[in-house]
Amino acid sequence: MKILIGYDGSKSAEAALDDLQHAGLPADCEALVLSIAEVWLPLQSLNGNGSNIKLDADTEEHLRKHFEKNKRAVGEAEIFARHAKDRLLAKFPGWKINVEAAYGSPGWEILDKADVFEPDLIVVGSEGRTAVGHFCLGSISNKVLNEAKCSVRVARGKIKFDSLPVRVVIGFDGSTGAKATVEAVAARQWREHCEIRLVAACNQVAPVAIERFVPPIARWVKDEVKAVSEWIKRLAEDSLRLLHDAEIAATLHITAGNPKRVLIEEAQKWHADSIFVGANSIGSTSSAVAARAHCSVEVVRIKTNQ
Repeated sequence: MKILIGYDGSKSAEAALDDLQHAGLPADCEALVLSIAEVWLPLQSLNGNGSNIKLDADTEEHLRKHFEKNKRAVGEAEIFARHAKDRLLAKFPGWKINVEAAYGSPGWEILDKADVFEPDLIVVGSEGRTAVGHFCLGSISNKVLNEAKCSVRVARGKIKFDSLPVRVVIGFDGSTGAKATVEAVAARQWREHCEIRLVAACNQVAPVAIERFVPPIARWVKDEVKAVSEWIKRLAEDSLRLLHDAEIAATLHITAGNPKRVLIEEAQKWHADSIFVGANSIGSTSSAVAARAHCSVEVVRIKTNQ
C-alpha cells in the first residue's frame, strides 16, 4: 500500500500521524511525507541569468534576500518532514518512508505529487497552521478531498486508550460505492476486537406535520420507512458477511434522518474512531461529514487505470 502524507508541523498534522495507528494500515506500507512551504522561490538573481530584465543593485539585493528567506522556509519544511518520518517509524517500524519538501500552494502541490507517486491513500489533517476552528475544514484538506484521484483520509486525533477496541462507522446506502467502501475496510489489517458498524440513514418520505393530522399519511409513512429498512437489510447482507469472514465484528444500524446528520451523530454517540464513506455513494455527504465529524473521515475512491 502506498500512502502520501501531507504534513505541515501543525497540531492537526501531529494528530493525523497519531490517528494512523487506528486506521487498520498494513505493517509494510510505502509512505511519502510531503511538507510544503507556502512561499514563492524566485531566481536567486535575474541579472546574469539570461534574462532581458536588468535590475539596479538595490532591487537585486532585495530579490536575493527574498530568495534566501524563502529558501530557509523550504529548509524548515524539510525539517518538519523528517520529524514526521521519525514519528511514523516509531509507530510503524516496517514502513519504507521517504520525505520531500516543496514550495508553493499546498493543495496543488499535494495533488501534483499524487499524480507522480500514485498513492492508494492521501492523509491530511483537518486543519492547517492557520485554521480558525475545529468544525471548519481547511481549504487545503477540502481541495485534496474533492480533487484527489484516490482515497483521502481527513485525520483528526483523539484521546484513545489502547484497551478500547477500534470502532469504525461505514456510511451504507447499498450503492456500488458503499459496497466498495466495505471491501476497502475489510481488506485493512485491524487490531483484535475491532468493531464495525454500517450506518444507513432512512429519510422521512413525508412532512412530519402532515403525518400528525392525517392518519392515513402517517400509516403510509411508517409502511414506507419499514419497506426501505427491509430493503437496506437485504442489501447489507453480503457486506456484513464479508466483514464477518474477515473476523471483524460488524452490525447494521438503520435510523431515520438525513445521511449527513445521521453519520456524524451516530459516530459521536458510539465514540467511533473514524467514519468511512464512498466518494460517490451518497452524493455530497462525504464532504459534509469530513467537515463536521468529531473523528477522522476517510473518503474511499477506487483507483482506476488512467
